[in-house]
Amino acid sequence: MSTTHRIAVVLALVSVSAGSALAQAWPQRPVRVVVPFAAGGNTDQQARIASERLSAALGQQFLVENRLGAGGAIAAEFVARSTADGYTLFFGATPPISVVPLVQKVGYDALKDFAPVSIVGTNPFVLGITASIPAKTVKEFVDYVKARPNQINYSSGGTGSIGHLSGALFAQRAGLAMTHIPYKGGGPAVADLVAGQVQMYFGNAAELIQHSKSGKITLLGVSSERRFPQLPDLQPIAELYPGFRTITWNGYLAPAATPREIVDRLATEIAKAVREPATAARLVSIGVDPVGNTPAEFAELIRNDGALWRSAVQAAGIKPE
Repeated sequence: MSTTHRIAVVLALVSVSAGSALAQAWPQRPVRVVVPFAAGGNTDQQARIASERLSAALGQQFLVENRLGAGGAIAAEFVARSTADGYTLFFGATPPISVVPLVQKVGYDALKDFAPVSIVGTNPFVLGITASIPAKTVKEFVDYVKARPNQINYSSGGTGSIGHLSGALFAQRAGLAMTHIPYKGGGPAVADLVAGQVQMYFGNAAELIQHSKSGKITLLGVSSERRFPQLPDLQPIAELYPGFRTITWNGYLAPAATPREIVDRLATEIAKAVREPATAARLVSIGVDPVGNTPAEFAELIRNDGALWRSAVQAAGIKPE
């Protein structure tokens, strides 16, 4: 072995050793976990469930901080510009990473400014209709709407929300003429669905199941490609319209230059945490499928979903600001 080769081997071993030591030493102080939405919502609940387990596993507090505004863009930009040392993390979701940059100017590059770590959970959206419509399947509802062009409204928690895009994409794929009614949040949108003021809504299972049980709304299908374990009787809309898929994810991302050793260690701990039976049960109880994937898998999902969300934004007729 040449002297040059020996030096290269030694440097490589030193680098590996240093990286391992860095990962083992982190964290030495509390970690800030920035959530882009309000406390109490689905994303916030997942952040708190997972961060509680990470605090216990790593011996430092993972402190959830809610930074609202601009569809999550304010929180995303804050983290993207934070020091990349593993002490400021983004508990991101589909909108600020995959949707908001398509419809408004943002101060970050969703693909370049973050290092995806691991998804805590995913959830499909459930298609619910007001109980006064006599449809029991997705096909029956499509036939009902086609017989009443421009007479049926669907609500969402706001223009450009995942619920809005799911409804618009569904209407496009099914060839339906419907009117979108945006609300300031999912709560009032669901309330008017229950009251019969609007006729259709795509929402989280946790938002809709209680109203379905009381007979005030009817659940018809899910936006995932496979059946949803919590509602196994509901048909995936993709069975009627192949390629229809609007699943939202929630998970941890770090500033792009965060040391790989820290990213990998954090991903490993997240996977352990969300697969614990007790933690997984808490996630399932709020309508979430626990995931805990690798950084590479997370990054690939973000890349692959880009075309889908662009087509959904186009279907909704949203013009970039």
